[in-house]
Formats: sequence, structure tokens, C-alpha cells
Amino acid sequence: MKIEILGSGCAKCKSVEKLVRNIVEELGIQADIVKVEDLQEIVNRGIMMTPAVFIDGEAKIVGRVPTADELKKLLR
Repeated sequence: MKIEILGSGCAKCKSVEKLVRNIVEELGIQADIVKVEDLQEIVNRGIMMTPAVFIDGEAKIVGRVPTADELKKLLR
């Protein structure tokens, strides 16, 4: 599983990254977690609001910080 966190490095983006890492560890999932901070790449993917979470190339969360329960459901 590949999880990408798109964001410029703001507090919300860092919060999402930390949450994703904690949930992946808690669930014992094998995942590559990638932080994408390049604004051109973010825009090229059609994202206008960050943070965004992509799972296996598909946008799952855009423009907000998800709850832990929401992330667990997406990652199971």
C-alpha cells in the first residue's frame, strides 16, 4: 500500500502525517508513506486545498484533517 500526504508543510499537513503514521503502526499495516510538498505536483494532481491523502494513487481525503476512525476505515 502506498500512502501519500500532500501538503506544503503547514501544521494541518504535519498533523495528518503524524496521524497516518500512528494509524499504520497501530494497525500493523505494511505501507510506504510519502510526503509530497512540491506545490506543482500537488496542483498537477488537481488538489487546490491541502492537506490531502492519497491511497494507492487515489484521493481519499482533501482539504481537511481526517479523524482517526475515518483513517482506520480507509486503511483496512
